[in-house]
Formats: sequence, structure tokens, C-alpha cells
Amino acid sequence: MDRFPRAKAPSAMNWTPWLPLRALSGWTPRDLNRDLVAGLTLAAIAIPEQMATARLGGFAPEIGFFAFVAGSVAFALFGANRHLSVGADSTITPLFAGGLAVLAASGSPHYLALASVLALMVGLIVILSGLFRLGWVADLLSVPVTTGFLAGIAVHILVSQLPGLLGLPAENGETLRRIGEIAGSLHLTNPWSLALGLGVFATVFCAERISARIPGALIGMVLATSAVAVFGLKHRGVEVLGALPNGLPRAGLPLASPSDVQALVPLALLIAIVVMVQTAATSRSFAPQPGDTPDVNRDFVGVGAGSIASGLFGAFAVNASPPRTAIVSQSGGRSQVSGLIAAAIVLALGAFGGGLLANVPQAALAGVLLFVAQHILRWKVFANVYRQAPVEFGLILITMAAIVVLPIETGVAIGIGLSLLHGIWTATRTQLIELEQVPGTSVWWPPSEPVAGKQLPGVLVAAFQAPLSFVNADGFKRGFVDLVDARREGVKLVVLEASNIVEIDYTAAQALIDTITHCRRAGAIFAIARMESLRAQAALERFGIADLIGPQRIFHSVDAAIRALAPDQHPQQQDKAK
Repeated sequence: MDRFPRAKAPSAMNWTPWLPLRALSGWTPRDLNRDLVAGLTLAAIAIPEQMATARLGGFAPEIGFFAFVAGSVAFALFGANRHLSVGADSTITPLFAGGLAVLAASGSPHYLALASVLALMVGLIVILSGLFRLGWVADLLSVPVTTGFLAGIAVHILVSQLPGLLGLPAENGETLRRIGEIAGSLHLTNPWSLALGLGVFATVFCAERISARIPGALIGMVLATSAVAVFGLKHRGVEVLGALPNGLPRAGLPLASPSDVQALVPLALLIAIVVMVQTAATSRSFAPQPGDTPDVNRDFVGVGAGSIASGLFGAFAVNASPPRTAIVSQSGGRSQVSGLIAAAIVLALGAFGGGLLANVPQAALAGVLLFVAQHILRWKVFANVYRQAPVEFGLILITMAAIVVLPIETGVAIGIGLSLLHGIWTATRTQLIELEQVPGTSVWWPPSEPVAGKQLPGVLVAAFQAPLSFVNADGFKRGFVDLVDARREGVKLVVLEASNIVEIDYTAAQALIDTITHCRRAGAIFAIARMESLRAQAALERFGIADLIGPQRIFHSVDAAIRALAPDQHPQQQDKAK
């Protein structure tokens, strides 16, 4: 008998990986110098970026500072990745800003309270996803859909920042209408604002080309601010931030009615999914140590805690940042101490240095965000998908158009739906494949050129290269019936090569039972080989298929099944198996 061994029972849960300060484990004073350099670099990158992102969402610039501090400190306490940077993020900011604008006027006290409540809700969802090990949720968005999503977000950022760049009044409303109004007001462009914004954009762009560790945004903002002061550009129509209020935020629960919370549920779910997708991608790209497996679920807890802390201090939802995380890694950061150092610098600026930012031109922040917008456009992915997978390129365009034309949260929901439908459609296209024996070996392989395989008399070996589920169960059954019926008189043994069947649901189990029954009516023995998935093995037991087939007909290899059951191999054993 060659039956699969039973899976071992899971051991008691180990709580060690969930203890706080995991991202600081192993840190020694010798690491301080490298963390200090990485923290200073991160702060220089984060200061202009957090101000610009807060402004993108309709918040005062200092709110972005507090979101960064909350996200950095909370992740250092509860996250796992040593490099990951958490704070205000331009990917999700247009999402919640568009959703909140439907419920309250941008910048109003109600708007700010709803943003804080939303941060608490998003944080709770992301934390629970980590605690219940739902890291697979991060895979709901395929690469083409994610690319289209980011392209749509880039368009939103571009449209929202054009008025600031051109020195025009801010526009509200639907994206297409705003584009039309901006186009109609181009003759009112302030050349000084345009020059400042493009100058900052060019500075950031060139700095990144030289080295990602050069704080191009900070350099550009300092130069633009100096130009405003030296040339008196405020008197030439250039808008500036003005002095920011000094002081620290106070912690407290935001005020919101039950109806407000209910209205925010769909938006919170959408943003939480986007946060998980980006966090998982960032965590996997920057493993704690070379060769280590990233703990995505623990990083979910850290990022979710960051959103909750941010909401409690009157800010908004935060997210993992791939560019800032790359900065920490490239600057030699050894642990989350670098994030804490950056958070301390940003907090000091927000608490005591508001006057230093009085002459920062709005156009400079627009220039920073324009760079962010072009940076998140994945041009290489666009080109590769267009060349290699034209159908999936359509997913990019549809998702991008949905996010630009429709309310942004609706566009994201459509993108998630398209990604899931594409996955289901791919699974339904799976066909049963009749395998052939590679000459001179015991290997069974799909028909291929230039070497032709062979079939054994009376033996049919077929493979199904996907999980068996309700979406493809009927195609699986019909494929087997057609293969058996085509050789009804000659088939005495049917072997299902199941190495790629990782799951079997109820509908598929019934289809498999019907297939086994049909083979027996045709006078053939049915066997299963190479079912490696523990979940699929458990399904065979649960649905009674293992007993229906018989333990003596479940094998570790196709060759073992044929040697035991093929009619021309061991006739006596074949008769006994029947």
C-alpha cells in the first residue's frame, strides 16, 4: 500500500513571534551609527513628502507630520520588518479624501473627525487580518489591476495638484470636470508658481537619478522657499503655507455618530485591502535579513496599529511606503531605530518649527506630488503586459478608467472585482491533459516536441493542473469522460496525476466521484498519484473518496500506480485489486 501519510496535528500556538519590539530584536549600540544616518536621511525625505500628502488629502501640513510619527512609533513597537517605513501615503490619500468628501466638506471639523474614525476602522481591520493570518488577502489584486489602480491614482494626484502648480484656484468635483475647468483657466497661470513647482520637480527627479539617498524634495523645497523670501514672490501672487501652529496633538477618540461609522464601512474595507496589498509587497521586497522569510501578518499588525495611533491623535490612515523603506535599506539602516530617529526629528519640527515653514510655496508641494505621481506609474509593467498579455493589458486600462471617471472608491471596488473575475476565468480555462511516458524513463509528461512520448496499452494517465473547485468541476468531469469514452474498449487503468490539485471543494468532490463511477462502468480501475497537497488529501478523506477508491489505489507516483495496477504488469495483483 502506497497511501499518503496523515498530516500531523498542529502544535500549540507559539506566542513568541507576537511579542512587542520584535523589529528591534538583536539591536546593539554598534548599530546606532548606521541607524542614525538612515534616520536622518529618512527624515529629510519624509518632511516634504508628509506635508504634501497631508495637503493632498485636505489636511493641514502638520497633520502629515503627526501621522508619520504615529505610524513609525507604532510599527517599531508591533511590526516585524526592520526597514519598513509607515506614514502618510499618496496611494491611499486620494482614496479616503474622495470618499470623505461625499460625507463632509473637505477640511471641515466633521471631515477631520471622519478621517480619524476611518483611520481607527482601517487600523482595526488590518490588525485583525494580521492576527487571523489573512495575509492571502494581499493577493486579491493582480499585477495588471494594481498597475491600473496606481495609474488611476496618479491621474487623481496630477489633477489635484495642477491648480497649485499653476497658481490657480483649487477645483473640486468630478475629475473630468476639474480637468475641463483647469484647461479653461490656463491663461491665468502664474509663471512664478509654475517655475517654482517645475523646479522642485526637476530637482527631485535629478536627485533620484543620481542617488535615492539624496533628499531631492527637501533640497528643492529649501531652494523654492529661499526664492520666495529673496525675490518677494508672495507679492507676485505665489501662495505660501504660512506659519504652522506649534504644539503637540492631544490623544482622544474622535466624535462620530453611528450613521457616520456605518457610512464609512465600505470605504474602510477598500482602504484596508489596499493597505494590506502595499504592505505585503513592501515587506516581501525588503526582507528583515537576506534569506529571511518576511512575516507579513505581523507587519499587518504594525501598520494597523499605526493607523489606530494616527486616528487617536487626530490624523488619518497610514500605509507602508515602498520608496521610504528603500531609503532606509539603502542608507544602511539596521532596525526600526532609524524610523524612531526620523519620527523624533519630524515631531520636533511639527511641535516647535512651524515658523520655519511659513514661506514654503504651495507650488513646491505640488512639485513633490507631481514627482510622486509619475513615480507610481509603472511604465515598464505597462509595456511588458501590453507585449506579453494583451488581454490583461485591458484590465490595466479598465481599472485606470474606472478610478479616473467614477468615484474613486467605486473604481477600486471594480478593480478588485476584475482581479477576482480574472482569477476565476483563468481557473475555468484549465483543461484535462493526457500525459505520455517519456521514452526510457518513468516520467509522465504532457505531449511535447521534439521528443514524442508513448502510451502504455490499456493505461490512461491524465493530469489536471489547477485546484478542483466549482468553477472547473464540470470541465474536469467532461474531460475525463471524453478521454475514457474515446478509448472505451482499451482502457483498463485510469490514473489521475494530481500534483497540481491543491484543493477540492464539495462540488468538485461530487464531480470526481462521478468520474470514478464512469471509469468503473467502462471497465477501468481508477487510481490517484502524486496528490501532494495536505488539504486535497484531507478532502479525499472528508468526502469519502479515499474509501471509494481504496487505499491500495492511492500512490506517490504514476510509475508506482502502473507497476501495481497495469493489466500487463501484474495480472494477479490486478485481479485482486478489483
